[in-house]
Amino acid sequence: MTATLPAVDTSSNDLGSRGSARRRVLALAAAEIRLLRRNRTAAVNSVLGPVVLLGSVAAIAASNGLELDGSSFIASAIGITLILVAYYNLVTTFVARREELVLQRMRTGELTDGEIVLGTAVPTLLVTLLQVLVVGVGVVALGKWSAPVDVVLPLLALLGGGVLMVVLAAASTSFTRTVEAAQFTTLPLVLAATLFSGLLVPLSDLPEAVGQVFRFLPLTPVIELSRLGLVGETWTGQAVDTAGAWTAAPLPLAVLGGWLVVGTVIARRVFRWAPRR
Repeated sequence: MTATLPAVDTSSNDLGSRGSARRRVLALAAAEIRLLRRNRTAAVNSVLGPVVLLGSVAAIAASNGLELDGSSFIASAIGITLILVAYYNLVTTFVARREELVLQRMRTGELTDGEIVLGTAVPTLLVTLLQVLVVGVGVVALGKWSAPVDVVLPLLALLGGGVLMVVLAAASTSFTRTVEAAQFTTLPLVLAATLFSGLLVPLSDLPEAVGQVFRFLPLTPVIELSRLGLVGETWTGQAVDTAGAWTAAPLPLAVLGGWLVVGTVIARRVFRWAPRR
């Protein structure tokens, strides 16, 4: 008579593993938040910097007699906070933790590489989200709020853009030796993102061939998806409804997804866990 071994239920082990991973990431994120709170200069700059910049843009528009478009303002806030807060701050944070040998020490424990990167990035991503919410509240308070054409598209833009900034920042640390050097090594992407993504100059104002090329830059799909959902406007300036917004969404979604894949592959290959000696 052959004995039959009972089936092993691994679902509880999987759930336990996921729960442990979640706890480790949250614990690391909490430690990073405490470090951010202790560094008051960094905390104030992170929270107020882009808000002041956006406020200046609104003041300039008002002084020139231009009507503030709340939806466009929020779309701009998403792009500015992602590139100036999420990307730049994450580069400096990753570099600082690497040079202090913190990343190397954490790898000797239970944390996986992905958990270390995610836990370190969470506070900056939360600050980014907070800033967008603050801008949104300000738009409502000024009476400039209008119902979005679609809610999902800007949420996808903010979520996907946040993840993209993490992987781009991780990749950028490979050629950033010090925290001070980050202000120079991040400059090319910051300038390209702000000048050529439709953030400051609408792509519809450029020659069509040039605009088509700029649509494939990293931040452009984030701005395009944000404007499709919040403003109901394509990159060419054409007004669309919800159905039209989703009809125009596949290309920017594909570009964003492509950058996420490429950025992740590059980051995994070039990210350095220890300083160069």
